[in-house]
Amino acid sequence: MIEIARQFRKKPTPSEAILWQALRKKQLEGRKFRRQQPIGRFIVDFFCASEQLIVEVDGGIHESQKDLDEQRQQLLESLGLRFVRVSSEEVERNLPEVLSRIRGEFGHPHPPLVSS
Repeated sequence: MIEIARQFRKKPTPSEAILWQALRKKQLEGRKFRRQQPIGRFIVDFFCASEQLIVEVDGGIHESQKDLDEQRQQLLESLGLRFVRVSSEEVERNLPEVLSRIRGEFGHPHPPLVSS
């Protein structure tokens, strides 16, 4: 999984590269983000451990992929992680708004864990 994440980091999409330039080196209110971060059996686009926050950049995807992404998100949320989903287009056309949405999640309490 780590090797796959490493390969993803080497070849980001244009929108992932743009967002990474704004998130790296604690540029967003001092929060540390990691890109292409393995979490369990999944790799998420960006992860801020201190906020338990995942940021996913969605490109043009088919309905079947959308369903899989929703299932993946539900599973990760059941672990107490929070999500911000943005589209590639949003990142490329309105980065300040995307960063504002991410910033808006800082300091929110983590959702309660779902017991099995």
